[in-house]
Amino acid sequence: MSGAAGKAGLVTGAGSGIGRAAALQFARSGAAVAVLDIDADAATETVETIRKDGGEALAVTVDIADERSVRAAVERTVAAFGGLDFAVNNAGMASHHRRLDQMTPDEFERVVSVNLTGTFLCMKYELPVLRGRGGGAIVNIASNGGLYAIPTAPAYVAAKHGVVGLTKVTAVDYAPDGIRVNAVCPGPTRTPGFEEVAAGTDMIARQAAVTPLGRLATPEEAAAAAVWLCSDAASYVTGIAMSVDGGRRA
Repeated sequence: MSGAAGKAGLVTGAGSGIGRAAALQFARSGAAVAVLDIDADAATETVETIRKDGGEALAVTVDIADERSVRAAVERTVAAFGGLDFAVNNAGMASHHRRLDQMTPDEFERVVSVNLTGTFLCMKYELPVLRGRGGGAIVNIASNGGLYAIPTAPAYVAAKHGVVGLTKVTAVDYAPDGIRVNAVCPGPTRTPGFEEVAAGTDMIARQAAVTPLGRLATPEEAAAAAVWLCSDAASYVTGIAMSVDGGRRA
């Protein structure tokens, strides 16, 4: 991300995985970054890594499914940095190994609340700040499950399809304000959470076998797409859902 010196932004779910990788990449490019996560210790760890490298960062605890928490987190970021130039809404939760008739309404609603409503709440409070800055960029981390079905993940797939749709309509509505809104749709990515689920199984090998590039993505590779979409190099890109999946969708 070139030309990021003097810019400021936030990344949700930045305590680990793709979110942490994005926060580190933004900081290395010269931007000030608010590291938002529900896990305060994880957020602090990311901030400490950024500061050791000479970057500027702020740890903020947030529950993206709670409107007051989101509003307070954005307000704290703005108070610290004076505004926002970009935001990456990455926080979410997985939900697999359930067919639809095996899910309870509470479980379905919780997955949608975090993944879809949480993205809505983040943008609700980010957009006015970006508009006040004269424009900027938002990237929502969806999933390839936002583009096609993942078996036994009905709530997750429904929520991520919703994130893609929400991204597109927001991109159209806020283009006159100079705000670009895009989604990144990673395929299976070797985040700590994925590694934990895959431990003791052949999941990684099986997923790699159906990926044309023959391996899974690293968090840094998925994050790089989000960082690029926030950069001036992507100044004419808005309303897209970018697959970062090693060719799986093709």
